[in-house]
Amino acid sequence: MSTPIAQRSNLMVGLVLLTFFVISFLTNILGPLIPDMISSFDLSVGLAGFLPFSFFVAYGVMSIPAGLLMERYSGKMVILTAFIIAGAGALLFGLFPRFAVALPSLFMIGIGMAMLQVVINPLLRVSGGEERFAFNSVMAQLFFGAASFLSPLLYSYLVLHVHKDTSPSWQIDIFNQLVPANLSWVSLYWIFSLITVAMLTVVWLIPFPKVDLKEDERIEVGSALTSLLYNRYVILFFIGIFCYVGSEQGIANWTSRFLQEYHQVDPATQGASVISYFWGMMTVGCLLGLVLLKLFDSKHVLVFFTSCALISLAAALFGPVDVALIAFPATGFFASVMWSITISLALNSVPSHHGTFAGILCTGIIGGAVVPLIIGGLAEKVGLRYAMMFLFLTLGYVLSMGIWARPLIRNNTVRFSQLFKRKVTTPEA
Repeated sequence: MSTPIAQRSNLMVGLVLLTFFVISFLTNILGPLIPDMISSFDLSVGLAGFLPFSFFVAYGVMSIPAGLLMERYSGKMVILTAFIIAGAGALLFGLFPRFAVALPSLFMIGIGMAMLQVVINPLLRVSGGEERFAFNSVMAQLFFGAASFLSPLLYSYLVLHVHKDTSPSWQIDIFNQLVPANLSWVSLYWIFSLITVAMLTVVWLIPFPKVDLKEDERIEVGSALTSLLYNRYVILFFIGIFCYVGSEQGIANWTSRFLQEYHQVDPATQGASVISYFWGMMTVGCLLGLVLLKLFDSKHVLVFFTSCALISLAAALFGPVDVALIAFPATGFFASVMWSITISLALNSVPSHHGTFAGILCTGIIGGAVVPLIIGGLAEKVGLRYAMMFLFLTLGYVLSMGIWARPLIRNNTVRFSQLFKRKVTTPEA
């Protein structure tokens, strides 16, 4: 059944795209911040692993409850609540910048982001229309990627100017008054707070359409959840999402520290740029992936891209600095298709209860909490280079899905013979 015309709104589509941008902006800045947090709070590498853990464990805690809240209350109320929680978390650390506050602050921001992730996809479907949902979803990923690319650059700008400029602009002067001289990077949290206040204002003012969840968007915690948990493919794909997000965040969170430790790369400038290009190349890879998925089976695309990601990661960890600066972003390029293909293979492997299954899969985002923590713990024993080799295991599992997955429905591809087939007409008599 198509979305009623009255419920469609280009303004609402724009708001959802902006929300994707904000989610990415707040989520993917953590990697460049870790070296600063380590030096500012005198943390061990193992203890620093609790920073991404505090953020991403919120996804494991909140993904399914957020889906239930979406069914009970309006999407607008859930989004407002999400921004209030995230904004309070950012403001808390801005006011009290210390390690003991950083962990609950990151957890609160993570709770807000998890709630937003659950709400905005059904909202995008309703406000943009089902026939444009695929196109709008790709646009959302582009906005997500753009924010991931820009946020490390803003971090570099702030670190280089706050408490550094002899004649600061009025904006920088405000940050000079708000943050301690030795913690210029904390200014980013004040920007987070301002962003959430701005989003709260915009969301409050814009009228929302009524979102009736489709059957495959609903989350059931009764017999549906039980039956899915007894399906071995559900567990295997949950592990797949766990491993993918863990790999993505393991690379993003530890790259800057790795480059600083082994190649003496400044994390505030060149290190942040590498993280920026990591996310930027992931966005470029998504576009190429869209084309390849029209030409090849998604399982084959997954195997090829994951194999290339493993090669790039090996080059980044064991190559010289010039190679590492290129290979880390290349790993992001080849990781670009893993999320979408894993989700599609998973949902196409079960005949029903897709909404509940999607909730289980989103809970697997907790891998972004656990894997960086494991890397941090291993780094205490064997060093960061060998600790990051743990990512070969998680990426290896992602690759294995392209071998053992047996989807009920395969992705629709265009045969090469169809690409070059000429239309033959019969001449008139």
